[in-house]
Amino acid sequence: MDVLPQENKEPMLVVKDLHVSFAVMAGKVEAVNGVSFSLEKGKILGIVGESGSGKSVTNYSILQILDKNGHIDSGSIRFEGKELIGMPEKELREIRGNRIAMIFQDPMSGLNPVYTIGNQLIEAIRTHDKKISKKQAFDASVEMLRKVGFNEPEKRMKQYPFELSGGMLQRAMIAMALVMKPDLLIADEPTTALDVTIQAQILDLLKDLQKEYGMGIIMITHDLGVIAQICDEVDVMYAGRIVERGTADEIFYHPAHEYTKGLLASVPTLEEKELNPIKGNPVNLLDLPKGCAFAPRCAKCMEICLKEYPDEIGVGPTHRVSCFEEVRKLTEEGIIDPMLPPQGKKPTKAPSPASKKFEKILTKGLETGKEEKNV
Repeated sequence: MDVLPQENKEPMLVVKDLHVSFAVMAGKVEAVNGVSFSLEKGKILGIVGESGSGKSVTNYSILQILDKNGHIDSGSIRFEGKELIGMPEKELREIRGNRIAMIFQDPMSGLNPVYTIGNQLIEAIRTHDKKISKKQAFDASVEMLRKVGFNEPEKRMKQYPFELSGGMLQRAMIAMALVMKPDLLIADEPTTALDVTIQAQILDLLKDLQKEYGMGIIMITHDLGVIAQICDEVDVMYAGRIVERGTADEIFYHPAHEYTKGLLASVPTLEEKELNPIKGNPVNLLDLPKGCAFAPRCAKCMEICLKEYPDEIGVGPTHRVSCFEEVRKLTEEGIIDPMLPPQGKKPTKAPSPASKKFEKILTKGLETGKEEKNV
């Protein structure tokens, strides 16, 4: 009997070569420049970078909720096989809040101050499910508030946002986002302005709910500690581009891009007496340089960095980076062949001792990272 070949299933979310700009009085701000990534259902992707790197704009584009002066110039955003760019507004409304939900940065501004928490939760449910009764929506809201850690959820349903603490407001936002049990949750700085204890509780809550519902999560943050605790994969953004991507272990234990190294080095420790910030200022998005946008701030900058943007190369099993300094290092070690075209990342000959050594170091580092992460 002939066996039919299995169809390669597309990831839940696929973003390809996304370009987004904003028209301002001074000109055109190129906020996102050719971003591509994918997310499987049940996985957590972290997007990290400085303020203004394009993290939030990329994800606002997924839901098509850009400001009026924002425009998706080109690219593709596919969710469960359907193209979102150009989708009629009526169809998008069926997806927003229902299939794809979002937790916004500031819960106080994300909730309406003149409506109770209960009213806003019930409205979210009945907007997407016209057949459900108000009583059923009320019961579902109470159950979701209980799930996200509210004590006396029936009482909280009658309270206004100003009556809740910062941590409780964030839990209310999470409840509102998850009440329809979405397939994809976008969390935009969900732990901003929360103290360390509440932050840890919110992260644990998100992980527990993600496992229960089997949803995918995109975690947007500039906090590397948050990324380390919750994410399976990490994309590092700078000036509207993804400059490095890989698993959390690869990014934290084997950073390849100088910007990623700078971010990690800037995290303060108890042993250090002085902070180690990345020198210089972020690039002006109104006038992007021809080469690598990080070149003016990079201590390893070479002449080619100022003239050309580096192609993405593979430096590990799932680890990729766009950096000429890494190309130089791996070429000297014989791991990549500079004579191959950009898309060719495999050596034309058998792996050299340097290549085997690199692979051994990488494997050992990943195992060590996993052990430390599980402690």
